[in-house]
Amino acid sequence: MATDFRLKESLPDLTDRIVSTYFELGAINHLGHCPLPNHEAVISATEDLKEILYPGYRRRSGLHAGNVSYHVGDLIDRLHDKLTIQIERSLCHGAGKDTQCDPQQRQDFETLGQAKAIAFLEQLPELRETLALDVEAAYAGDPACKSLDEVIFCYPGLEAITVYRLAHAMHELGVPLIPRMMTEWAHGRTGIDIHPGAKIGNYFFIDHGTGVVIGETTEIGDWVKLYQGVTLGALSFPTDKDGNLVRGTKRHPTIEDHVVIYANATILGGETVIGHDSVIGSSVWVTQSIEPETTVTMEKPQLCVRGTGADHVAKRG
Repeated sequence: MATDFRLKESLPDLTDRIVSTYFELGAINHLGHCPLPNHEAVISATEDLKEILYPGYRRRSGLHAGNVSYHVGDLIDRLHDKLTIQIERSLCHGAGKDTQCDPQQRQDFETLGQAKAIAFLEQLPELRETLALDVEAAYAGDPACKSLDEVIFCYPGLEAITVYRLAHAMHELGVPLIPRMMTEWAHGRTGIDIHPGAKIGNYFFIDHGTGVVIGETTEIGDWVKLYQGVTLGALSFPTDKDGNLVRGTKRHPTIEDHVVIYANATILGGETVIGHDSVIGSSVWVTQSIEPETTVTMEKPQLCVRGTGADHVAKRG
Protein backbone atom coordinates (compact mmCIF):
# COMPACT_ATOMS: atom_id res chain seq x y z
CA MET A 1 0.00 0.00 0.00
CA ALA A 2 1.60 3.24 -1.18
CA THR A 3 -0.01 5.55 1.38
CA ASP A 4 1.81 8.82 2.03
CA PHE A 5 1.32 9.21 5.78
CA ARG A 6 2.48 12.83 5.63
CA LEU A 7 -0.74 13.69 3.79
CA LYS A 8 -2.75 12.27 6.68
CA GLU A 9 -1.40 15.01 8.91
CA SER A 10 -4.03 17.36 7.40
CA LEU A 11 -6.94 15.18 8.54
CA PRO A 12 -7.26 16.62 12.09
CA ASP A 13 -7.62 20.09 10.56
CA LEU A 14 -10.25 18.77 8.17
CA THR A 15 -12.10 17.23 11.11
CA ASP A 16 -12.12 20.58 12.92
CA ARG A 17 -13.47 22.33 9.83
CA ILE A 18 -16.28 19.79 9.46
CA VAL A 19 -17.24 19.95 13.15
CA SER A 20 -17.28 23.74 13.07
CA THR A 21 -20.03 23.59 10.43
CA TYR A 22 -22.20 21.70 12.93
CA PHE A 23 -22.35 24.81 15.09
CA GLU A 24 -22.38 27.35 12.25
CA LEU A 25 -25.20 25.70 10.27
CA GLY A 26 -27.06 23.91 13.02
CA ALA A 27 -30.14 23.02 10.98
CA ILE A 28 -28.87 19.72 9.58
CA ASN A 29 -27.45 18.07 12.69
CA HIS A 30 -29.02 16.85 15.92
CA LEU A 31 -26.63 17.18 18.86
CA GLY A 32 -27.35 17.31 22.58
CA HIS A 33 -31.10 16.74 22.19
CA CYS A 34 -33.56 14.02 23.09
CA PRO A 35 -32.66 11.01 20.91
CA LEU A 36 -34.45 10.69 17.60
CA PRO A 37 -36.11 7.48 16.43
CA ASN A 38 -33.50 4.97 15.34
CA HIS A 39 -33.73 4.19 11.63
CA GLU A 40 -32.56 0.59 11.94
CA ALA A 41 -34.98 -0.09 14.80
CA VAL A 42 -37.92 1.34 12.84
CA ILE A 43 -37.09 -0.76 9.77
CA SER A 44 -36.56 -3.85 11.93
CA ALA A 45 -40.02 -3.28 13.45
CA THR A 46 -41.50 -2.90 9.96
CA GLU A 47 -39.99 -6.22 8.89
CA ASP A 48 -41.39 -7.86 12.04
CA LEU A 49 -44.81 -6.44 11.21
CA LYS A 50 -44.67 -7.87 7.69
CA GLU A 51 -43.76 -11.24 9.20
CA ILE A 52 -46.96 -11.09 11.26
CA LEU A 53 -49.10 -9.92 8.35
CA TYR A 54 -47.82 -12.62 5.96
CA PRO A 55 -46.76 -15.59 8.14
CA GLY A 56 -44.81 -18.30 6.36
CA TYR A 57 -43.81 -16.13 3.39
CA ARG A 58 -40.81 -14.33 4.75
CA ARG A 59 -38.13 -15.06 7.35
CA ARG A 60 -39.65 -18.02 9.20
CA SER A 61 -40.73 -21.14 7.33
CA GLY A 62 -42.19 -24.33 8.74
CA LEU A 63 -44.98 -22.57 10.59
CA HIS A 64 -48.06 -24.62 11.46
CA ALA A 65 -51.01 -24.60 13.84
CA GLY A 66 -48.88 -25.92 16.68
CA ASN A 67 -46.17 -23.23 16.66
CA VAL A 68 -47.59 -20.14 14.96
CA SER A 69 -49.01 -18.72 18.21
CA TYR A 70 -45.60 -18.93 19.86
CA HIS A 71 -43.92 -17.30 16.86
CA VAL A 72 -46.42 -14.43 16.61
CA GLY A 73 -46.50 -13.95 20.38
CA ASP A 74 -42.73 -13.55 20.44
CA LEU A 75 -42.88 -10.99 17.61
CA ILE A 76 -45.68 -9.04 19.28
CA ASP A 77 -43.78 -8.91 22.57
CA ARG A 78 -40.64 -7.62 20.88
CA LEU A 79 -42.61 -5.14 18.79
CA HIS A 80 -44.23 -3.74 21.92
CA ASP A 81 -40.80 -2.92 23.34
CA LYS A 82 -39.32 -1.61 20.07
CA LEU A 83 -42.29 0.57 19.20
CA THR A 84 -42.68 1.96 22.71
CA ILE A 85 -39.11 3.25 22.65
CA GLN A 86 -39.23 4.59 19.09
CA ILE A 87 -42.65 6.23 19.49
CA GLU A 88 -41.54 7.81 22.78
CA ARG A 89 -38.57 9.33 20.95
CA SER A 90 -40.72 10.59 18.10
CA LEU A 91 -43.21 12.16 20.51
CA CYS A 92 -40.40 13.91 22.37
CA HIS A 93 -39.10 15.33 19.11
CA GLY A 94 -42.59 16.23 17.92
CA ALA A 95 -43.14 18.21 21.11
CA GLY A 96 -40.25 20.47 20.14
CA LYS A 97 -37.81 19.40 22.83
CA ASP A 98 -34.46 20.93 21.89
CA THR A 99 -32.66 19.70 24.99
CA GLN A 100 -32.63 16.49 26.96
CA CYS A 101 -36.02 15.85 28.56
CA ASP A 102 -36.10 15.82 32.33
CA PRO A 103 -36.95 12.44 33.95
CA GLN A 104 -40.63 13.28 34.43
CA GLN A 105 -41.04 14.37 30.81
CA ARG A 106 -39.30 11.21 29.64
CA GLN A 107 -41.63 9.09 31.74
CA ASP A 108 -44.69 10.91 30.38
CA PHE A 109 -43.56 10.40 26.79
CA GLU A 110 -42.76 6.74 27.45
CA THR A 111 -46.22 6.17 28.97
CA LEU A 112 -47.85 7.78 25.94
CA GLY A 113 -45.53 5.88 23.61
CA GLN A 114 -46.57 2.57 25.13
CA ALA A 115 -50.27 3.47 24.84
CA LYS A 116 -49.86 4.35 21.15
CA ALA A 117 -47.78 1.22 20.49
CA ILE A 118 -50.52 -1.00 21.93
CA ALA A 119 -53.26 0.93 20.09
CA PHE A 120 -51.31 0.41 16.87
CA LEU A 121 -50.73 -3.32 17.45
CA GLU A 122 -54.43 -3.77 18.23
CA GLN A 123 -55.18 -2.83 14.60
CA LEU A 124 -53.17 -5.68 13.05
CA PRO A 125 -56.11 -8.13 12.68
CA GLU A 126 -58.13 -5.53 10.74
CA LEU A 127 -55.08 -4.57 8.68
CA ARG A 128 -54.68 -8.21 7.64
CA GLU A 129 -58.28 -8.24 6.44
CA THR A 130 -57.69 -5.10 4.37
CA LEU A 131 -54.45 -6.41 2.88
CA ALA A 132 -56.14 -9.67 1.92
CA LEU A 133 -58.47 -7.57 -0.24
CA ASP A 134 -55.47 -5.78 -1.81
CA VAL A 135 -53.92 -9.16 -2.66
CA GLU A 136 -57.23 -10.24 -4.21
CA ALA A 137 -57.36 -7.02 -6.26
CA ALA A 138 -53.86 -7.63 -7.64
CA TYR A 139 -54.72 -11.19 -8.66
CA ALA A 140 -58.01 -10.08 -10.22
CA GLY A 141 -56.39 -7.15 -12.01
CA ASP A 142 -53.36 -8.79 -13.62
CA PRO A 143 -53.81 -11.67 -16.11
CA ALA A 144 -50.10 -12.44 -15.82
CA CYS A 145 -50.51 -13.36 -12.16
CA LYS A 146 -50.80 -17.10 -11.50
CA SER A 147 -51.60 -17.15 -7.77
CA LEU A 148 -52.09 -15.13 -4.60
CA ASP A 149 -48.69 -16.42 -3.46
CA GLU A 150 -47.10 -14.74 -6.47
CA VAL A 151 -48.62 -11.41 -5.45
CA ILE A 152 -47.22 -11.68 -1.92
CA PHE A 153 -43.79 -12.86 -3.00
CA CYS A 154 -43.22 -10.72 -6.07
CA TYR A 155 -45.35 -7.59 -6.42
CA PRO A 156 -43.72 -4.29 -5.45
CA GLY A 157 -47.14 -2.66 -5.40
CA LEU A 158 -48.24 -4.90 -2.53
CA GLU A 159 -44.98 -4.20 -0.69
CA ALA A 160 -45.59 -0.45 -0.91
CA ILE A 161 -49.28 -0.76 0.00
CA THR A 162 -48.46 -3.00 2.99
CA VAL A 163 -46.01 -0.52 4.47
CA TYR A 164 -48.34 2.38 3.64
CA ARG A 165 -51.26 0.77 5.51
CA LEU A 166 -49.07 0.18 8.56
CA ALA A 167 -47.70 3.72 8.41
CA HIS A 168 -51.17 5.22 7.88
CA ALA A 169 -52.46 3.49 11.01
CA MET A 170 -49.59 5.01 12.97
CA HIS A 171 -50.09 8.39 11.30
CA GLU A 172 -53.74 8.36 12.38
CA LEU A 173 -52.59 7.82 15.97
CA GLY A 174 -50.62 11.07 15.79
CA VAL A 175 -47.15 9.52 15.80
CA PRO A 176 -44.58 11.93 14.25
CA LEU A 177 -41.67 10.99 11.95
CA ILE A 178 -41.95 7.19 12.10
CA PRO A 179 -44.73 6.82 9.48
CA ARG A 180 -42.66 8.85 6.99
CA MET A 181 -39.57 6.81 7.80
CA MET A 182 -41.51 3.65 6.99
CA THR A 183 -43.02 4.82 3.71
CA GLU A 184 -39.76 6.37 2.48
CA TRP A 185 -38.01 3.06 3.16
CA ALA A 186 -40.67 1.33 1.05
CA HIS A 187 -40.26 4.08 -1.58
CA GLY A 188 -36.56 3.27 -1.84
CA ARG A 189 -37.30 -0.45 -2.25
CA THR A 190 -40.17 -0.21 -4.71
CA GLY A 191 -40.01 3.18 -6.44
CA ILE A 192 -43.56 3.84 -5.17
CA ASP A 193 -44.01 6.97 -3.04
CA ILE A 194 -47.17 6.94 -0.89
CA HIS A 195 -47.51 9.54 1.85
CA PRO A 196 -48.84 7.94 5.06
CA GLY A 197 -51.46 10.67 5.34
CA ALA A 198 -53.24 9.60 2.14
CA LYS A 199 -56.59 7.84 2.54
CA ILE A 200 -56.92 4.70 0.44
CA GLY A 201 -59.92 2.37 0.27
CA ASN A 202 -60.19 -1.39 -0.18
CA TYR A 203 -59.09 -3.52 -3.14
CA PHE A 204 -56.25 -1.17 -4.13
CA PHE A 205 -53.83 -2.33 -6.82
CA ILE A 206 -50.70 -0.70 -8.23
CA ASP A 207 -49.49 -2.59 -11.32
CA HIS A 208 -45.72 -2.45 -12.00
CA GLY A 209 -45.57 0.66 -9.86
CA THR A 210 -42.24 2.37 -10.49
CA GLY A 211 -42.60 6.14 -10.31
CA VAL A 212 -46.05 6.25 -8.69
CA VAL A 213 -46.53 9.26 -6.38
CA ILE A 214 -49.54 9.62 -4.05
CA GLY A 215 -49.61 12.86 -2.08
CA GLU A 216 -50.53 13.46 1.54
CA THR A 217 -54.15 14.60 1.13
CA THR A 218 -55.10 12.21 -1.67
CA GLU A 219 -58.34 10.28 -1.17
CA ILE A 220 -58.83 7.01 -3.07
CA GLY A 221 -61.98 4.87 -3.08
CA ASP A 222 -62.44 1.11 -3.52
CA TRP A 223 -61.31 -0.99 -6.49
CA VAL A 224 -58.90 1.62 -7.85
CA LYS A 225 -56.06 0.51 -10.10
CA LEU A 226 -52.95 2.55 -10.92
CA TYR A 227 -50.17 1.82 -13.38
CA GLN A 228 -46.55 2.91 -13.27
CA GLY A 229 -45.63 6.59 -13.33
CA VAL A 230 -48.99 7.89 -12.09
CA THR A 231 -48.81 11.11 -10.06
CA LEU A 232 -51.61 12.18 -7.73
CA GLY A 233 -50.16 15.51 -6.74
CA ALA A 234 -50.70 19.15 -5.83
CA LEU A 235 -51.52 21.75 -8.47
CA SER A 236 -49.88 24.59 -6.56
CA PHE A 237 -48.57 25.45 -3.12
CA PRO A 238 -50.38 28.45 -1.56
CA THR A 239 -48.33 30.74 0.66
CA ASP A 240 -49.22 33.12 3.48
CA LYS A 241 -48.48 36.85 3.57
CA ASP A 242 -44.89 36.14 4.61
CA GLY A 243 -44.30 33.76 1.74
CA ASN A 244 -44.39 30.60 3.86
CA LEU A 245 -46.17 27.50 2.57
CA VAL A 246 -49.69 27.03 3.94
CA ARG A 247 -49.87 23.52 5.38
CA GLY A 248 -52.76 21.28 6.30
CA THR A 249 -55.01 22.08 3.30
CA LYS A 250 -56.47 19.64 0.76
CA ARG A 251 -53.89 19.78 -2.02
CA HIS A 252 -54.23 16.42 -3.77
CA PRO A 253 -57.04 14.86 -5.82
CA THR A 254 -59.91 12.56 -4.88
CA ILE A 255 -60.30 9.32 -6.84
CA GLU A 256 -63.69 7.66 -6.53
CA ASP A 257 -64.50 3.93 -6.73
CA HIS A 258 -63.67 1.67 -9.71
CA VAL A 259 -61.29 4.07 -11.44
CA VAL A 260 -58.37 2.92 -13.62
CA ILE A 261 -55.46 5.31 -14.18
CA TYR A 262 -52.97 4.29 -16.85
CA ALA A 263 -49.22 4.82 -17.04
CA ASN A 264 -47.69 8.28 -16.57
CA ALA A 265 -50.99 10.07 -16.06
CA THR A 266 -50.78 13.18 -13.86
CA ILE A 267 -53.77 14.28 -11.80
CA LEU A 268 -53.36 17.44 -9.73
CA GLY A 269 -55.25 19.62 -7.28
CA GLY A 270 -57.20 19.33 -4.08
CA GLU A 271 -60.50 20.21 -5.78
CA THR A 272 -60.00 17.68 -8.58
CA VAL A 273 -62.36 14.71 -8.33
CA ILE A 274 -62.20 11.73 -10.69
CA GLY A 275 -65.72 10.29 -10.79
CA HIS A 276 -66.44 6.63 -10.20
CA ASP A 277 -66.01 4.07 -13.00
CA SER A 278 -63.81 6.42 -15.03
CA VAL A 279 -60.73 5.56 -17.05
CA ILE A 280 -57.79 7.98 -17.25
CA GLY A 281 -55.54 7.22 -20.18
CA SER A 282 -51.76 7.22 -20.37
CA SER A 283 -49.76 10.45 -20.22
CA VAL A 284 -52.73 12.77 -19.71
CA TRP A 285 -52.58 15.89 -17.53
CA VAL A 286 -55.78 16.43 -15.50
CA THR A 287 -56.36 19.52 -13.35
CA GLN A 288 -60.15 19.60 -13.30
CA SER A 289 -62.85 17.23 -12.07
CA ILE A 290 -64.03 14.41 -14.31
CA GLU A 291 -67.63 13.19 -14.31
CA PRO A 292 -68.35 9.54 -13.39
CA GLU A 293 -68.14 6.89 -16.13
CA THR A 294 -65.87 9.04 -18.29
CA THR A 295 -62.85 8.05 -20.39
CA VAL A 296 -60.07 10.62 -20.69
CA THR A 297 -57.34 10.12 -23.32
CA MET A 298 -54.85 12.11 -25.31
CA GLU A 299 -55.77 12.75 -28.93
CA LYS A 300 -54.20 10.15 -31.16
CA PRO A 301 -50.67 11.33 -31.95
CA GLN A 302 -49.20 11.34 -35.43
CA LEU A 303 -46.56 8.69 -36.02
CA CYS A 304 -43.64 9.63 -38.31
CA VAL A 305 -41.53 6.81 -39.82
CA ARG A 306 -38.31 7.74 -41.68
CA GLY A 307 -36.71 5.31 -44.08
CA THR A 308 -32.97 4.63 -43.79
CA GLY A 309 -32.34 4.40 -47.57
CA ALA A 310 -34.52 7.21 -48.79
CA ASP A 311 -35.53 10.65 -47.70
CA HIS A 312 -39.21 10.14 -47.09
CA VAL A 313 -41.60 10.41 -44.18
CA ALA A 314 -44.58 8.10 -43.75
CA LYS A 315 -47.28 9.65 -41.61
CA ARG A 316 -49.88 7.53 -39.99
CA GLY A 317 -52.83 8.94 -38.10
